[in-house]
Amino acid sequence: MTTTDPSTRPAVVRRPSSRVARNRQVGRVRWTTYLVLGLATLACVFPIYWMFVVSSVGSGAATQMPPRVVPGGNFLNLVKLVFDTIPFLRSLLNSLVVAGCIGVGQAFLCSLAGFAFAKMTFKGRDALFLLLVLTMTVPAQLGVIPQYLIISKLGWVDTLQALIVPGLVSAFGIFWMRQHITATISDELLQAARMDGCGSWQIFTRIAFPVVRPAAAVLGLLGFVNAWNDFLWPFIVLKSPEHYTAQIAIKALQSNMSVDLGLAMAGSFLVTVPLLVLFAFFGRQMVSGIMDGAFKG
Repeated sequence: MTTTDPSTRPAVVRRPSSRVARNRQVGRVRWTTYLVLGLATLACVFPIYWMFVVSSVGSGAATQMPPRVVPGGNFLNLVKLVFDTIPFLRSLLNSLVVAGCIGVGQAFLCSLAGFAFAKMTFKGRDALFLLLVLTMTVPAQLGVIPQYLIISKLGWVDTLQALIVPGLVSAFGIFWMRQHITATISDELLQAARMDGCGSWQIFTRIAFPVVRPAAAVLGLLGFVNAWNDFLWPFIVLKSPEHYTAQIAIKALQSNMSVDLGLAMAGSFLVTVPLLVLFAFFGRQMVSGIMDGAFKG
């Protein structure tokens, strides 16, 4: 019987397990991902911060090279001048009313139309949906003149309903909700509801809409933001300062001969603050709603 000296045994080289190697690789990916996300966040936040810097210093900071990054102490004075120059608080209220109505309207009405296209059978459904999708390829500027003629015939020029009613439904919103309803609600569930005696309206309000409420909320938030930032259509329709939205009020801060950049930046920053608050409270819900629809689709 022979024994082997342990000192003469060949050394065993232990290779790192696949799990350890995978964890190291994931760590490197996460580091680079966070770096890219940090740079992207900085690129998005810096213009808003620089707008605050200009509004706190004055017009001179807008043309200073290199750009100034330290705020000044003139912000409150320029904010007071904004409110003294135009009825800015009334304009913010008008924008809130318009954007709120459009956001709620798109969330509900687009869900209703999307449910009809997804789960109801009627003659010409596919052709009508194709026509709806094709309207998304047409630039919005081409519809300004006929839309203005319709609003003028209705006597809605220089009124807030001229902004609210055309924005209550969007082709993108109907397409979004149709795809989401198709992916999340089964036909068997609707058939069971019909066997229990539910009509189409009851099926939508009691079954379909509660299921797709997160996607509808995302659509409503997107509609709110788009309506809040809209400039072209309110600039064409609104004539009286008491009906101005926030974006048109900022335009009213500028004279025909010169532009006070400090004053304009102060007004723009005040208009941006409500959107920042909105994203602070509902940003996570918006992202989760979008990702939920992406995974289910």
